[in-house]
Amino acid sequence: MAARVGIDVHRWWKEAVVYQIYPSTFKDSNEDGWGDLNGITSKLDYIKELGIDVVWLSPIYKSPNADMGYDIADYKEIDPAYGTLADVDNLIAELGKRGMKLMMDLVVNHTSDQHAWFLESKSNKDNPKHDWYIWKPPKGHDASGKPIPPNNWCMILGYQHSGWHYVESRGEFYLGLFTKEQPDLNWENPEVRAAVHDVMEFWLKRGACGFRMDVINHISKDQRFLDAEIKWPDLPYQMGDQWFANGPRLHEWLKDMNEKILSKYNAMTVGETPFVKDEEEILRTVAVDRKELDMIFIFDIVSLDVNRELAPKDLIEAGNFKGFTAADIATITSKWQKAMTKGGGWNSLFIENHDQPRSVGRYVDGSDEWREKGAKLLAIMQTTLAGTLYIYQGEELGLRNVPNSWDMSEFKDVATVNRWLKAQLTHSSNPEKLETERKAILVHARDNARTPMQWDDTANAGFCPSNVKPWMKANSDYHNINAKAQQQQGAGENGVSTLRFWQQCLTLRRASKLLWIYGDYQDIGSSQQTNEQVFAYTRSSSHGEKAVVALNFTGKELEWELPGDLAVSDWILTNYSEADYPHGKSGQIVLKPWQGVVGKVKN
Repeated sequence: MAARVGIDVHRWWKEAVVYQIYPSTFKDSNEDGWGDLNGITSKLDYIKELGIDVVWLSPIYKSPNADMGYDIADYKEIDPAYGTLADVDNLIAELGKRGMKLMMDLVVNHTSDQHAWFLESKSNKDNPKHDWYIWKPPKGHDASGKPIPPNNWCMILGYQHSGWHYVESRGEFYLGLFTKEQPDLNWENPEVRAAVHDVMEFWLKRGACGFRMDVINHISKDQRFLDAEIKWPDLPYQMGDQWFANGPRLHEWLKDMNEKILSKYNAMTVGETPFVKDEEEILRTVAVDRKELDMIFIFDIVSLDVNRELAPKDLIEAGNFKGFTAADIATITSKWQKAMTKGGGWNSLFIENHDQPRSVGRYVDGSDEWREKGAKLLAIMQTTLAGTLYIYQGEELGLRNVPNSWDMSEFKDVATVNRWLKAQLTHSSNPEKLETERKAILVHARDNARTPMQWDDTANAGFCPSNVKPWMKANSDYHNINAKAQQQQGAGENGVSTLRFWQQCLTLRRASKLLWIYGDYQDIGSSQQTNEQVFAYTRSSSHGEKAVVALNFTGKELEWELPGDLAVSDWILTNYSEADYPHGKSGQIVLKPWQGVVGKVKN
């Protein structure tokens, strides 16, 4: 039993379903074309009906929006575009009336360059906050007298640029890993850590239930600030994650944060920790006895189609993506389902967020013919695994990526804008290569998931009135894919709508939490050809319940064989109509294209 210590410890946040909202495109209430807090509050009944326990908001703090609010100018003020602190208080109160909670986005690896802390820090070396950020003198000067950055690290959101930015008045560079407008805080300074703790306590006292922690594993950097390994010989700057991700004092500071602040409020935490895949290192962060974070987002699934072996110059030719099969999804899922049980940790379950393209069209066929089936297949997979489930706005509707026909001027994200500007400069005389790069950008553009929420079939998808121009254009398929239509859709030959199916899945998950949330996981391997096409597993509870899940990740009908020791007593869920449950309950069964099935297993 010791090996199951993590999964056997019941916590409220393990059983919660989290709904992530990207506030600027969720709902506009004051007719300015920008989503806001009161717009969110107006849709709480919709969120509650879906089956949500926690609403997580991407940043709403005061910000100049160089990176859509992830550049924070004041942690204790709300950006006027979203509303006021009073609006947050009202949102928390209205959530509470419906039995839901609010989770905030904590961005404390960096601030905005407009934050008062940074304005003081850069003013001069004698300022009390002179070392609240990471400042370094030039390595030297080039032949023209231009200062050379302290090392060769590139920007994460613009790999062609240095992550160091020169300030003439100080005669030094500051580190801004993401953009020039996002200077990294110096966590080595205890005053910085105390200031972050103060921010956390401010929001927990106000009624927040916890935090999603943005790039939290970047807060500790190797203080030698060594050059990164040269993996891109054609570029002057390199990715320095080996020195700035999961640095030497990370666990010390996470434990300190937990002990002094989080534990006092029984707060929920989930960390965004890019660049880290080592199982032992991850468990050092989330194992229950470590008392650091409750869980992190593991990006293996959402990185399946990213060809990270290629240098940036080669992405143009390769399209920046690669193929994968159901077996790849199964391998990754099984690894982390078993690792967390064995190591005393806890999983986060997600395949969409504000930094990823839509899952429909990525993992399943996004065509008009198969979109609904594929979206429901992914719903079955996510709701029948162990972990805390995160649903991104519009995922419950099966929303898709923007059309390839979109002009690049429609994209707002800084990463996409930077890459497109670079492509135009590089390939101005080669239209064919420029078009290839445009298509490569579209595949993983973050704006794919940041378009306005599709509420109905009126102008602007019901996000804002027809006489108002939204800050970002709605996906053109909102006429057919929207919340109102799916709320009104009955159960026809294709079953209920994607929205209603998500509700069914979440109801099933909640009704048998000992099975689906706390139960054992076992993958079903096979030597037959369908192993590359079907992801299958069983879930078992300590009370003797057992279920089997089989997911056909292909657009063709195929035969799949239940292992000899498994026999189904009843099929209880499928993304087709009930008439399309498999005919057999043991041995060989037929799965329709993109069909997922769940069955109770005979004792």
